[in-house]
Amino acid sequence: SSCFSRARGMDGALPRTAAVAGLTAAALTFGAPTSFALQPSLQRAVAASPRVAAKENLSAREEAQPAEGHLASAALSMSVAAALGATAAAGRRLRRTALPLGRSLTVRRAVPAQPAQPSQPLASSRAAASLSTAKSAVPRAASTVLETAMAVEYEVGQKLHGWTCERVEDVSEFKCKGYLFRHDRTGAELISMVQPADENKTFGVVFRTPPENSNGIAHVLEHSVLCGSRKYPLKEPFVELLKSSLQTFLNAMTFPDRTCYPVASCNLQDFYNLIDVYLDAVLHPRALSDPRVLAQEGWHYEIENKDDPLVYKGVVFNEMKGVYSSPDNAHSRTANQNLFPNNAYGVDSGGDPKVIPSLTFDYFKDFHGKFYHPSNAKFWFYGDDPADRRLELLDGFLSEFERIEVDSEIKPQPLFTEPKRVQGEFAIGEDEDISKKTMASISWVLAEGKVDVQTGLALSFLNYLLVGTPAAPLTKALVDSGLGSRVIGGGLYEGLLQPTFGIGLKDLKEEDVPKVEELIMKQLTELAETGFEADAVQAAINTIEFRNRECNFGSFPKGLSLMFAVVDNWNYGKDPFEPLRFEAPLAELKDRLAKGEKVFENLIREKLLDNPHRVVTESRPSKDYSKKIEAQEKEELANYRKTLDEKSIEQLIQETKTLKEIQVKPDDPSAMATVPRLELSDIPKESPKIPTEIRGSSPTTLVHEFPTSGVVYLDVAFSLEAVPEKLQPLLPLFTGSLKQLGTERGDFVSLTRRIGMSTGGISASNVCLNKRGEAKAETYLIMRGKSMAAQVPQLVDLFREIALMVNWDNKERFVQLLRQSKSGAESALLSSGHQVSARRLAAQTTRAGWLNEQWAGLSQYEFLCQLLADIEGGGWDEVAKDLRTLQSCIFNRAACVVHNITAEAENLADSQAALESLSSGLPKDASSPVLLEPQLQRFAEGIIVPTQVNYVGKGANLYASGYELHGSALVASKFLNTTYLWERVRVSGGAYGGFCQFDPRSGDFKYISYRDPNLGGTWKNYDGVPDFLKEIEVDADELTKTIIGCMGDVDSYMLPDAKGFQAMMRHLLGESDEYRQKLRDEILGTTAEDFRSFAGTLEEVTKNGGLCAVGSKEALEAAQAEFGLSLRSPLAAKS
Repeated sequence: SSCFSRARGMDGALPRTAAVAGLTAAALTFGAPTSFALQPSLQRAVAASPRVAAKENLSAREEAQPAEGHLASAALSMSVAAALGATAAAGRRLRRTALPLGRSLTVRRAVPAQPAQPSQPLASSRAAASLSTAKSAVPRAASTVLETAMAVEYEVGQKLHGWTCERVEDVSEFKCKGYLFRHDRTGAELISMVQPADENKTFGVVFRTPPENSNGIAHVLEHSVLCGSRKYPLKEPFVELLKSSLQTFLNAMTFPDRTCYPVASCNLQDFYNLIDVYLDAVLHPRALSDPRVLAQEGWHYEIENKDDPLVYKGVVFNEMKGVYSSPDNAHSRTANQNLFPNNAYGVDSGGDPKVIPSLTFDYFKDFHGKFYHPSNAKFWFYGDDPADRRLELLDGFLSEFERIEVDSEIKPQPLFTEPKRVQGEFAIGEDEDISKKTMASISWVLAEGKVDVQTGLALSFLNYLLVGTPAAPLTKALVDSGLGSRVIGGGLYEGLLQPTFGIGLKDLKEEDVPKVEELIMKQLTELAETGFEADAVQAAINTIEFRNRECNFGSFPKGLSLMFAVVDNWNYGKDPFEPLRFEAPLAELKDRLAKGEKVFENLIREKLLDNPHRVVTESRPSKDYSKKIEAQEKEELANYRKTLDEKSIEQLIQETKTLKEIQVKPDDPSAMATVPRLELSDIPKESPKIPTEIRGSSPTTLVHEFPTSGVVYLDVAFSLEAVPEKLQPLLPLFTGSLKQLGTERGDFVSLTRRIGMSTGGISASNVCLNKRGEAKAETYLIMRGKSMAAQVPQLVDLFREIALMVNWDNKERFVQLLRQSKSGAESALLSSGHQVSARRLAAQTTRAGWLNEQWAGLSQYEFLCQLLADIEGGGWDEVAKDLRTLQSCIFNRAACVVHNITAEAENLADSQAALESLSSGLPKDASSPVLLEPQLQRFAEGIIVPTQVNYVGKGANLYASGYELHGSALVASKFLNTTYLWERVRVSGGAYGGFCQFDPRSGDFKYISYRDPNLGGTWKNYDGVPDFLKEIEVDADELTKTIIGCMGDVDSYMLPDAKGFQAMMRHLLGESDEYRQKLRDEILGTTAEDFRSFAGTLEEVTKNGGLCAVGSKEALEAAQAEFGLSLRSPLAAKS
């Protein structure tokens, strides 16, 4: 449940689903091509959904780095996906637009996305799982019957199952019908979207929960309600669901003014099970009668011996200490608190670590009683489940309540009459250079409340035109200024009551702050006078219209994307269906523009230039900030301890002991038996296959026929095996520069617009994979694109231009990209230490692991620093030569190994011909393959960064010790994530996340923790895993649940484009259907004895595993001698 800003970026981790379900299995995944272009908030039905954290965790209001393509850390299990190919696609690298400074959205998450080697997705459809009907969730899905959504029509005024239909809407944009119901007894509202064509069923309940201070009550309560309930009286029914569910989404989210509990599944019985547990959790949580839930999830005093100092512990407390360690978040909060000083948005709904310990149990209970009532609830259904059953199911829960008056209205922030200037500070390391670390931004509140649909649409277009691409004039002006390294601010956000806009720069000299404000206002003034170029406007229109036609949400359930769009209005008493109806407003806007109306120019003047509700925020680095915060906390605890007598201290010691005992004590079997689940008989025994036709060779063409609404998806894979070892670290910048330097046909602004006018987007990414049974790394540059069928020739021509015509002499632009990448890599060291640690561990064991770390880990950051110094020292000519060498090594006929086409039958032949013309026109020259032979060795290291929490990793390669892969290892890893590691590292240890990863391709096994208050204690917990697996008695029921949950990771839901892409990856890695079926059989046949056998294998990690921790100087120095750590401080100023 990390705090993050919902459309602009995320500083937090993944959903709890990921951590618990494991990241056992998901390394990096390959997302659907929906993230090619920037996702603006133009089509709010598409853009309004929060995205699960991506390749790295990005702070609120922080602008993402240039996309590396579609590699993303998955929110699923790493080992399963790596073995069988599950794709999550939830974590695509996205550029953010729309979000107010510092707005917090907390998401029930346990760990962040994982950085391990990319795993190949597995094509499957959960529709293959049986549909089981039950009139309510039941502990076992004993019977399987077919119950599907039947044609249903309701009329306004119609009463059914305690509900009255108040509105009927035909939502043609999404080919479904929507109904607004009100519950007769409680006044609860329900939007029921009937969509027989979508098997991915979604449900959500939303409560308005405006906070009055920063004690984190909404966030802590969001965690706590899922820790047992009246019907399910165990500690973690949420975790039990993850063990045994086929869910496609399972999470909870705390926004600045509301809390959401969404679920999704393609299996009807599973869907009902999830709803049943969630509804009982939010309405009847165990936490209201057990203060220890608040202590565990929120905060508590901890002391184990009378001579020990008091410390604060708690999952949310430590999570938010991690959030508050981020410089970008510090800047966001300063801006936000001053942008909204008088309403709920001026406090932190996620919780300020300094304020969280003021949260009392009485306050906790009162907040739930006030806001978690059906009279304050909004319910959502979408998909092909029976519509009448929705009403009946909900009424069964709500009928015991009576209507009450709930004052949860979100009060607007009164608009300023004059601008403000504010200053804040953030922590940096003692040995860092502070000469160019300042941040500055300007942010506006654009209106007193929700704007009308036409204004909102125009603002979204304006946002895209101003900052939506690297070529957008406001973004480009800031980058071209050379004042800072990276654009921040995030642009427009319309997801709260009042829309906001923010823009700025980071890594400034202190004296350059006024220049940033001057530049922004000057650029806006010029645009208000001259407007935007016609081709820029046309590119924006085509981009949005393409997304509307494609309606591709990747692996994120479409129904939840629509729900979040709807709630953006519904939460404030506005028309909930308005965000879904974009065709008429878009036509009206285009008509206004065609008639010559100065739509965007007028908006710039009214909403920005002439708007006095403007805050200029400057944030300065402080070497003393972390020490000051830590000293304040220690002083507060010491002062409290002075008030305690010996008896009170003994009581705290006993309470600490009792809490830890409860946390590791197994639930009563009778309570466990209440949690509904499927049976193994509900899981298809055969591994699903992706329809693939192989045509030709050199290059091979793979063809996948799917219904795609006229969209053609094209992928071209180029081998990187001829790239010299010394140029490997340059590859990420090379690939990221392909669309950013301009070409022989024009500058990068022109290229960006032509891509926007003719296609749905183009991307390029580097992929480094392990191939089972081989030591060498499989490496590819994959170019991806999508367009309507008629535009395929233009799409392929753009591929050719990007590959062969890049202007490698554009030093100025390349240095801009280099500085942006360096800044992004530095931010990742601070906020994504788990990824840094995992990559460093992988680099010790395999060539692919070593190479991935060179491309995206600490080594990449150090390379970028040195490269910038070399260029500034006169070394550009050598760099330009290296870039051309890479181009010739990669873009030639021999290196072009696969064409991949996903489209409808009538569009396949023309698409194949277009791709063949591309490859036949490539240069014939080919370089010889290069064998990478890095020196791999175990080491123990600590990486020092300014942070209040740690990221603790340990790992080894199981194949190196003789282990042979068996599918049960994936189940055992899943089991560890939902039992031992969850209980010891997160629940008892207080870390935000603790999990293991097993990559079946490489054999790497890693333990990782996230936002962890501990260090050595976590390593010792890892070493206890083999004994735990040997001693645990796993009964048949527990084993069945874990196998089902593992299969849920395997059989992830995918759209056609994702299926086509993962079929290509499977082909490149030589992973046959027979291999995947064998692993599936082994997973389904896992026994308790397999767990004990795997325990012996994991002793290799305990005895010989490498260590890597990212943390504070104090924590690492304290552990250095005991664990033999070699310490390094990558952010230290170079002498």
